[in-house]
Amino acid sequence: MRDGITLSADIYRPADDGEYPAIVVRTPYLKTSQIIFDTATYFSERGYAVIYMDVRGRGDSDGEFSPYRNDGIDGYDAIEWVAEQPWCTGAVGTMGGSYLGRIQWLTALTKPPHLKAMISAVTPSDPFVEWPTGLPNTQHICWTYMTSGRVMQNIDTVNWEKVYDHLPFVDMDEAAGFHSKIWREEVSHTKRDDWWEKICYQNKFDQIDVPALHISGWYDDEQVGTPLNYMGMTENGGSESARKSQRMLMGPWPHQINRSTKLGDLDFGADSQIDLNAYQLRWFDYWLKGMDNGVMEEPPIDMFVMGENEWRQESEWPLARTNWTTFYLHSKGNANSRFGDGWLTTDLPATAELEETATDQYDYDPKNPVPFITDLISHQIGGPDDYAAIERRDDVLVYSTPPLEEDVEVTGPIKALLYASSNCKDTDFMVKLLDVRPTGFAQRLTDGMVRARFREGMDNPKLMEPDTIYPFEVDCWNTSHVFKKGHRIRIEIASSAFPKYDRNLNTGDVLGQTTEMKVATQTIYHDSEHPSAIVLPIIPKE
Repeated sequence: MRDGITLSADIYRPADDGEYPAIVVRTPYLKTSQIIFDTATYFSERGYAVIYMDVRGRGDSDGEFSPYRNDGIDGYDAIEWVAEQPWCTGAVGTMGGSYLGRIQWLTALTKPPHLKAMISAVTPSDPFVEWPTGLPNTQHICWTYMTSGRVMQNIDTVNWEKVYDHLPFVDMDEAAGFHSKIWREEVSHTKRDDWWEKICYQNKFDQIDVPALHISGWYDDEQVGTPLNYMGMTENGGSESARKSQRMLMGPWPHQINRSTKLGDLDFGADSQIDLNAYQLRWFDYWLKGMDNGVMEEPPIDMFVMGENEWRQESEWPLARTNWTTFYLHSKGNANSRFGDGWLTTDLPATAELEETATDQYDYDPKNPVPFITDLISHQIGGPDDYAAIERRDDVLVYSTPPLEEDVEVTGPIKALLYASSNCKDTDFMVKLLDVRPTGFAQRLTDGMVRARFREGMDNPKLMEPDTIYPFEVDCWNTSHVFKKGHRIRIEIASSAFPKYDRNLNTGDVLGQTTEMKVATQTIYHDSEHPSAIVLPIIPKE
């Protein structure tokens, strides 16, 4: 590297001597796994030099690991070194998922001359986009522990349930049995500031001029970044050619994409798992070898529609034919739990047929947060889980449509608008979208949250005035799903989703540093002046 640090790479080349385009993959997860060997062998046997590199401070590479901080310039230096080798044509692409995806964007911002194309999968967003709480995702401490040495640490030896319950948040690393300078520093920066800006990329698409294939799954716990990146580049990419050279693939997958047709209790069918290596090969063949294989003549989006369990091609995101439909909250004042009286219709509250009350209320106690169903390790947070049991709680408000008279497709970004107040200076509001089957199985589709102090932006925290009504916009990410006839559309509202998000202690104190808790009394409003609602992207039948 330019500062004299040496990074270690394994290089896989075709058996025959010659010049080949190259694929650079940089990882903090060590370059020695069987999956890496199989992937590198696949592409090298098809005419590519494949370079797997340990990022700075991990594996065999020198230096100190500081997540994302050095990966832009290190990526530049790696690409340009590869391009100069006698076995390389000078055409270089990058690929990889999760951490490996995000650092491709940070590298692209440095404008390596020989970077010709990217494949960015399950890519994390900028700070606070996925976890708009001012603090890292609770389960991020598991990832921090796993990557806290040069080799992978054994996360199976830690009682993560006990760790996640620990307060104050800032020394959760000590509760896990280690000390992390990285964790302490991340927790100390509780708003979007200059420290975070150094590793942001989603506000800089106009500086990036690279064709990109974006890949994720509807149940990827970092899913929101992929459609955002696709839209960001198609709308604001650094050149017209870049804006027209973006493609997106969305499957019915978790963070570990395309590993199985099954996820939780659901089986999406044999077609849901594809030949992903072949799919990616076509992309690189076009951009790195100049093969006229039709990639750029096809519709830019391949997506899997859950419920129907079929693949479909589309021309834009969101879909141009979307019927943006507002579903309003209603109740008689007792929407608490699935046994309550909450309902969901497209009628404004003032025109609802049934007599109703303008508010619902519940108490949120941080000592007893609403569970988010997930494995405790950080590899995958949540899935198509059944929330029927969680909906027995009185601190979960439940609003459902009547059984549907016909199939309804919802494909696109999901947004909610809540009018709410609290008797506390700060608190959280969570919104979840579910498909309720006639059996009562309440399948989570997607969800989102807002921390009250950040209602005007992650760079502009403002505490609430107790018992004052505020509007809260909640980004519930994206889905593509057909609610079948006889099913019901449901949303849940709560003030916790633990351990997906840290518990708001409701005091308004500095985030992450305290242990004092308060019980918050929350009021959700749904009258004609405060029409709380969720907006669903309904796709008309063709």
